[in-house]
Amino acid sequence: MDAVADSCQADAAPEDRAPRPAVVRDLGRQAYEPVWRAMQRFTDQRSDTDADELWVVEHDPVFTLGQAGKDEHVLAPGDIPVLHVDRGGQVTYHGPGQIVVYPLLRLPRLGIGVRDYVCRIEQAIIDTLGEWNIGAERREGAPGVYVGGAKIAALGIRVRRGCTFHGLAFNVAMDLEPFHRINPCGYQGLQVTSVVDLGGPSGMEAVKPVLLDHLARQFGLLLQHTPELPDLSAAA
Repeated sequence: MDAVADSCQADAAPEDRAPRPAVVRDLGRQAYEPVWRAMQRFTDQRSDTDADELWVVEHDPVFTLGQAGKDEHVLAPGDIPVLHVDRGGQVTYHGPGQIVVYPLLRLPRLGIGVRDYVCRIEQAIIDTLGEWNIGAERREGAPGVYVGGAKIAALGIRVRRGCTFHGLAFNVAMDLEPFHRINPCGYQGLQVTSVVDLGGPSGMEAVKPVLLDHLARQFGLLLQHTPELPDLSAAA
């Protein structure tokens, strides 16, 4: 995925067509592993006709190591658990004050490939930050979104049979100290930042609908919010 940012267009947008329905589930604050297992089950069990979904969540503190992750990039986790997971990418931190979105999309239905998918997620985040006059950009060879060289959003995805899971983590108003306990995304000394530190809103509820709207625009989705949560039982 390292070459993705190099080939992104400045303003990716789907071709003109009727928006496709997509269910939005706001999970609130949750531990990481039950949500991870639930999205695995959803992806494994979904049919060709099932609607796409976007899951929005704020996780309890956790470090996750993706498939390219190395244990040595976790420097001093302390009391924060470390999980090895099946997404792409290396190590990152999730915690309160960070919006995590898991787009559970069927790419062939949208007529896009993995590279375009990543570009569109990045563009949605860039456009979201633009709503508060925060200039953001991609970084060559390092997927995600950056402001002044500091990372504000991380991407880690998995695609199985054309269906996406895992997704994006967007720092809104969080304690950034745990990032000093790791080499974020495998880069020693990589700086991180957040929306509130850049003069944007401190409330998750102010940022969340803006981000979802820009994701919907990038993927041509008609969002349908539901209070019903996925099955977060421990069974895998």
